[in-house]
Amino acid sequence: MTSPRILAHHPFGGTTPDNFFEGFLSGLGHPVIGLDHLAFVIAVGLIAAGLRHGWLMPLIFITTAIAGTGLHLIGADLPQPELIIAGSVLLFGLLLAIGRPLSSPVVMVLAAVAGVFHGYAYGEAIVGAEMNPIAAYLLGFSIVQLAIAMAAYTLAKGWYETQESLLNLRFIGFLLAGVGLAFTSGALLG
Repeated sequence: MTSPRILAHHPFGGTTPDNFFEGFLSGLGHPVIGLDHLAFVIAVGLIAAGLRHGWLMPLIFITTAIAGTGLHLIGADLPQPELIIAGSVLLFGLLLAIGRPLSSPVVMVLAAVAGVFHGYAYGEAIVGAEMNPIAAYLLGFSIVQLAIAMAAYTLAKGWYETQESLLNLRFIGFLLAGVGLAFTSGALLG
């Protein structure tokens, strides 16, 4: 049985995609419909802009999200995925809000771990689908997340160059941390 949370994140209301087109649209929609996923993808792009070789971080996140989806499809069981996802949004929001330079390797590893859990959650939408819709789903969610993260990256790249604009990033960080806190408390309280 599909959980109510998954239905809220799925463009087709929990129906498993039957063809390439449905799989692709479902992949495009899932990361955008889920506010927790969307907030994290935006945070990835914003933080990446301040890192050395930061453009790699969205690619790392997406690659590990694909791996996480694969884990779900083979029946692996990750502990507390909703709590980890919510906590990742909270953590990345706080990292932005702090407004201090971050260690690239540490943040990229955190993004990779979060990617596995976000991807694991994405996998729920395509359990039982044939390979063609699964491939389309992976393509769709990869494209939309890369587009969102790179748009945030491009926007933030200019902000990192001026001290006054760093306040924008800190403000967005507090906003994202608030979203993460709301989802974390929801995951903890059930």
